[in-house]
Amino acid sequence: MVGKFTVSRIQKGVVILFVIASQFIYSQSRDTITETTILPIQISRKNFKEILPAQILSGEQLERLNSQSVADALRYFSGVQIKDYGGMGGLKTVNIRSMGSQHVGVFYDGIQLGNAQNGVVDLGKFSLDDIEAISIYNGQKSEIFQPARDFGSSGSIYLQPKIPVFKGGQKTNIAVRLKLGSISLFNPSFRLEQKISDKVSATFSSEFVQSDGLYKYKYEKKNSDGSVANDTIARRYDSYIRAKRFETSLNGTINDGSWSVRGYGYISDRGIPTAVVNNDFGPKGQQMLDENYFVQASFRKKLFPKLETQVKAKFAYDYSRFLDTVNVATTVLPIDNTYVQRELYFSSSNIYSINPNWDVSASFDFQYNNLDASLRDFSFPTRYTSLLAFATTYQWNRFKFLGSVLGTFVHENVEKNAKSPDKTEWTPSAFLSYQPFESKEFTVRAFYKRVFRMPTFNDLYYTMIGNTMLKPEYTSQYDAGFTYQKLYDHKVFKGIYLKVDGYYNEVEDKIVAVPTTNLFRWMMTNLGDVKIFGADVNVQAEFDINKVKLKPLVSYTYQRAGDYTDKKEDYYGDQIPYVPWHAVTFTMMADYRDWSFNYSFMYTGERYDAQLNNIRANYLQPWYTHDLSVQKKFNWNSHQFKASFEVNNLLDQHYDVVRNYPMPGRNFKLIVSFTL
Repeated sequence: MVGKFTVSRIQKGVVILFVIASQFIYSQSRDTITETTILPIQISRKNFKEILPAQILSGEQLERLNSQSVADALRYFSGVQIKDYGGMGGLKTVNIRSMGSQHVGVFYDGIQLGNAQNGVVDLGKFSLDDIEAISIYNGQKSEIFQPARDFGSSGSIYLQPKIPVFKGGQKTNIAVRLKLGSISLFNPSFRLEQKISDKVSATFSSEFVQSDGLYKYKYEKKNSDGSVANDTIARRYDSYIRAKRFETSLNGTINDGSWSVRGYGYISDRGIPTAVVNNDFGPKGQQMLDENYFVQASFRKKLFPKLETQVKAKFAYDYSRFLDTVNVATTVLPIDNTYVQRELYFSSSNIYSINPNWDVSASFDFQYNNLDASLRDFSFPTRYTSLLAFATTYQWNRFKFLGSVLGTFVHENVEKNAKSPDKTEWTPSAFLSYQPFESKEFTVRAFYKRVFRMPTFNDLYYTMIGNTMLKPEYTSQYDAGFTYQKLYDHKVFKGIYLKVDGYYNEVEDKIVAVPTTNLFRWMMTNLGDVKIFGADVNVQAEFDINKVKLKPLVSYTYQRAGDYTDKKEDYYGDQIPYVPWHAVTFTMMADYRDWSFNYSFMYTGERYDAQLNNIRANYLQPWYTHDLSVQKKFNWNSHQFKASFEVNNLLDQHYDVVRNYPMPGRNFKLIVSFTL
């Protein structure tokens, strides 16, 4: 009843929204539209010292990568593994350099998205329609003027929402977009930008996504000797989604500073796709209802010529309800569990410039988290986290250095049962870069970083499974690489960018679930020890051939990620689950006048599933996809109109990102957008 009621209200709201939008567009003055300005990923100070380059996708690149969500776009970065459980409603998480999804910090408009319950952010919930740029950093950003929380991740993803840009005397920007596609996709969105004064602007956006999640897939089961035991075509169920998103913001500038306030809401009713095993192809009836809200604000100002400060704050409320009540025969009892998370966050950062080449900073963060659940005998934990970071950057001729130390202090309370002991940790990091030649085209760099992650509430307090005596999970990162970039004043060849990194990571005290004396009862414990050797290569170039602009991009990743937990086990040193030895993406973008073409090839090499041993029964074959898209821009009554057509998985390959969770075959998408 909850899902049906929500959907009917959503559908009415979408119709009303588009009627209002259409009337508003028709009534506006018809000003000439120019190309959208691509804004920088962050506001940079004049003496900002970049040491570690980021992988960035921004502007129209994001529109052309055949991506529905942030998780889809991240597939094009090197060193990234996406776990996708299939379909529109399936969970989508990201893992950077095989250190675990909980070690990835995801930041939205400069403030981290949290999940104290399980430490994982579902990136399928975040649309690309309002994102200006996505950037990935290994280690951390080179910027030291940031909250203490930004220093605490092994890898970071920054999602930068679009910031209003007004041309000439224009005070209103409106964008209406509609996506229609295979799997009964219906995805309209609306964005309004309003200039309130010379120093204040406002935005409002909303989006609705609906899909029945039904698609065909190939099911193949093999015998232990590798021969095919069963091969059939079936239909995928339980992957439907009905979701709405709304977001609003105020952005302003003051003398030597800026401020912003943002509100975000996401409400969804999703089917949970389950594993296809034992020739059971029918629907399972599992369902997830989500409500996620947050309000955040930031303020930044230069107080004195050498001193600058910024303050950030956030309140988040997350409600989720998991139901498995349809096919009770498959479960011991029907399941109807609800979870409520609350987070309160405050940060104060300050930076002082000792001289033009030397900066120091200090940041303090405080975070409050609690979790309510309908589980039997639940502990109802509350966590108080304080973080203190000190950092410095120094530049001497062609040498740059960044050093930081992060202190983390955690205290928890519970309403019942035992609580986890208080924890205090200090973790350092150091980053170096050097330009060996007079020109700035070639740079070598290296870094070391030590990070730990707190066990999640599920790790510590989940009924019958949690272990309050868990130790934090540590990572040590070592990286060395170089960057070469050069622009050419050539008729055809315009420039090249090359980035190469070799790295070694180690995860200690990895938190894993192991069986106790009773095989039906498992418990979380610190057992894992993972060592990762890897290399990332990124190559970009630009050509101009008879007014056709070509931009090829190649990303390659090699990883040897072994489990070195126990020498007595026969799986000692085997590749950890779902990490391929080789992964490649190739993208070619072509522009000719008002036409744009995009081709993408993605290859994920051989790997093994969630079982421990690297044996034939656990082997997963490589998979690859080819994607194509074409886009045309039109000018209609001085307004810009875009139409694009996408073909995903062109060769209709049947594959699983996660074993027994089949992905869609060939599918299509039509996107039309109108900008005022």
